[in-house]
Order: sequence, then structure tokens, then C-alpha cells
Amino acid sequence: MDRHELSPDLHRVKLDHHDSVRTHVQQQVCDEVQQLERRIETLRLTKAPHAAIMISTYERMISRKKGFLQNWDL
Repeated sequence: MDRHELSPDLHRVKLDHHDSVRTHVQQQVCDEVQQLERRIETLRLTKAPHAAIMISTYERMISRKKGFLQNWDL
């Protein structure tokens, strides 16, 4: 049987149902948030040009990552 003949649902994996995947994703996103928070602190201590824009961008990224964690109950 050609793979195109199979129902798409047979190949769909519900990754949110696998604890090891959930744990890995949670740890990865939390690590990314911590890294962004450190970048913000570094920018606040320097007089880098456009620091405010970069800080604002990183804060939005953190907010979205935290929202992702909340939406997926991670």
C-alpha cells in the first residue's frame, strides 16, 4: 500500500500526549526563557545602541514562550 493511500490520521502523532516529549519541550522553552532574561539583564547594564528595542523584543519573546507553556499546561 502506498503511503498516500493511508489515512492522514494514521500518521498523525499527538506529541502532547507523550510525557517525555512534553518534559523535553518544557525544559527547552524554560531554558530559552532564562537565556533571554540573561540577555535582557546584560543589555540593561550596557549602553548599547538600540538596547531598548532589543529588550522590548526579548520581553515579547519571553511573554509568548510563557504563554505557550501555559496553553499546553507545561
